[in-house]
Amino acid sequence: MNKHLKHSSIAVAIALSCQVTNVFAEEKEKIESIVVTGSFSGKSIAKEEASYAISSFSEDDIIKLAPKSTADLFKAIPGVWAESSGGVSGANVFVRGFPGGGDAPFLTVQLQGAPIFPPPTLSFLENSTLFRLDETVEFMEALRGGPNPVVSNGQPGLTTNFLLKEGSESTEGLVKYSTSDNGLQRVDAVLSGTLADDLYFMIGGYVKNSPGVRDAGFNAEKGNQVTINITKKLDNGKINLYTRQTDDSGVWYLPSPINVNTVDNEYTQIGTNNRHATIQYGPNNTSETVDFGQGRGWDGSVSGGSIDLSFDDGWGLVNRFILTKGDADTYGLVPNGDATALSNVADSGNTAIGAITGTEYDGSTIVQQIGRWVVKKQIEAFTNDLAITKTLDKGSITAGYYHSTFEAKDWWSLGNQAYHVVESGGEMLNGIDCNDNQDSCGWNYDINSIGDGATSALYVAASYEINKQITLDAGIRNENHQIEYTVDEDLDSTIDKAVSYNETEIAWTTGANWMFTKKQGVFVRISKGSKMPFFDDFRDNFSAYEGGEDLIKEVNQYELGYKVLSVNYELFATSFFNEVKGDTFVSQPGQPAEILTNEAYGLEVDFNYYNDSGLTVNLNSTIQETEITQSPDNLGNEAQRQPSWQVRMTPSYDIDFANGMYATLYGTVSAVGDRFANNENTVTLPGYEKIDLGLILNLNDEVRMQVSVSNLTDEEALTEGDPRNALSSNGRYILPRTFDLNISYQF
Repeated sequence: MNKHLKHSSIAVAIALSCQVTNVFAEEKEKIESIVVTGSFSGKSIAKEEASYAISSFSEDDIIKLAPKSTADLFKAIPGVWAESSGGVSGANVFVRGFPGGGDAPFLTVQLQGAPIFPPPTLSFLENSTLFRLDETVEFMEALRGGPNPVVSNGQPGLTTNFLLKEGSESTEGLVKYSTSDNGLQRVDAVLSGTLADDLYFMIGGYVKNSPGVRDAGFNAEKGNQVTINITKKLDNGKINLYTRQTDDSGVWYLPSPINVNTVDNEYTQIGTNNRHATIQYGPNNTSETVDFGQGRGWDGSVSGGSIDLSFDDGWGLVNRFILTKGDADTYGLVPNGDATALSNVADSGNTAIGAITGTEYDGSTIVQQIGRWVVKKQIEAFTNDLAITKTLDKGSITAGYYHSTFEAKDWWSLGNQAYHVVESGGEMLNGIDCNDNQDSCGWNYDINSIGDGATSALYVAASYEINKQITLDAGIRNENHQIEYTVDEDLDSTIDKAVSYNETEIAWTTGANWMFTKKQGVFVRISKGSKMPFFDDFRDNFSAYEGGEDLIKEVNQYELGYKVLSVNYELFATSFFNEVKGDTFVSQPGQPAEILTNEAYGLEVDFNYYNDSGLTVNLNSTIQETEITQSPDNLGNEAQRQPSWQVRMTPSYDIDFANGMYATLYGTVSAVGDRFANNENTVTLPGYEKIDLGLILNLNDEVRMQVSVSNLTDEEALTEGDPRNALSSNGRYILPRTFDLNISYQF
């Protein structure tokens, strides 16, 4: 790679990195010293002994990070860039410079160690959309790279594993009420305890509604969730069963014309005068009225369990299974091109009439083509992952079998553009030719598709202790991937694309861990993995598939890490280099794909400091350089939408009062470098800084109050431009300043 790290970026990143970890030193040691994700056997290991980069977040950490969505929490993970300004669903998540134009192709979200949905990304669906945070979550682990290409679903990028609370001998519970300056009304509850000897339960969930962080003028975010977790402890292990039922959605926040002075970080196009709109689709221009206030969300269930057993002579077995089924629909008002004066498009050359209110708008009114997009998506997946381990005197051997089946049924009507007034709730206009007399002012793309897939993988891994300081490990995976997929484009009952795919791929990893002392050491790892193609990959690259291309993205990774743990601090620093061959980018559905090879190298740092006086500080910093090394048009450019550096600094301080009350004051300063909005590197998204503050006041052992403000200075920064038209003046702001309050009672 011929680019060089900017010295100023390095200096700023090293100087500033930090994030909230408000746990006393002895609690921190207890919680973060054990990790599960990434181990070949599926059993827990000491974090400092792991030969890969993994971060862990306790329930207290998550509370103080106060994420607005699941993807918002991922900002706290080193090496990760998360764009979570689109609402409660539909984030874009990038990992260590891995390429991507949207969604989260290199992210897998796990629950209890099993992938919620094996395809990391389908169009209009990434894994975080299927998971909602609440009081039933006890812990999150985040593994980047490492041995993941060999285990579970073979994700070479980021795997986040959420672990649920389990019951205990004591009956415990919590009720929490939350509100905000944007009208949020939310109630959470959780209860846990014992059902019988060694049989424990946990049940919890939430109900909520809100006009949204960007006020839509109606109840734009609403949802509910219930989770049940049953655990049976045995003499030689435990059995776990759980189910989570979710119905949660929110308005889809989209890029808006940032060069219009009435548009700011609180702006959203959708509102009362445009949420109820008509689309047309198919060869007969069939009309249907749709409520676009539904936004994006998840209405479905995730159920599963695990069996974790230990036997005589060093044998162990872990089996995890999970079933996911439901609807993940998308309804949105999507901009198409730049805003313009009404006089430029009105039939009269001057005025037009509002389709809802009958208001006459003059020629100076700013208008824009807004597409009314509908995506209906039914998904289902079942996964089972079995690992059997033999522990030896100086190591272990693991053999595993992973199998998943998955399906998606899609119905799309994209396009349906019409000129609307640029204002919150801006209505469609009559008196513009393409609004009145055509199906759409722009393009349309309609499909009906059915896809089924199956992945089977055998993997074998081993570790060997050369001595008490040095451990070697290696693993290999043989994966068979099958896809059956048909697409009816234009909704004319004709199958335009049919896929029958069957390919086998080998992945491997090898690593070494050298502990100089009990709490200090280094690790090195080399991995070769892949991202197998899923349904949309075939639709977007159908000509390449017909020409014999296997559409597999090859991923090579190299990691070198250093770790040291002391009484008052922890430092985990990992340098990385990765190469992704065969990446594809499609700017607009139905358009040809751009095929690329990307390289990235950098350094991620995760540092925690804490002392007995109650002060904690965390370092969370990433420095990276990316380069497109193979491309027909963009050779040598940087990967789109990823900053060369980012930093989070969060001090936290615990205060004890004489009357028995105690409090925690915390804050986060985030700084992000410039990014390019497109692979052509012609549009720059400026860097920005963001400040969050919070106070947790424990009135007594039962009652807690939390007050927080996000984006204290109301920074108007952009997370992205317009991915469908990078040269337009559209962009999506980070979320505006919000004040949140919650009060909880714990018993």
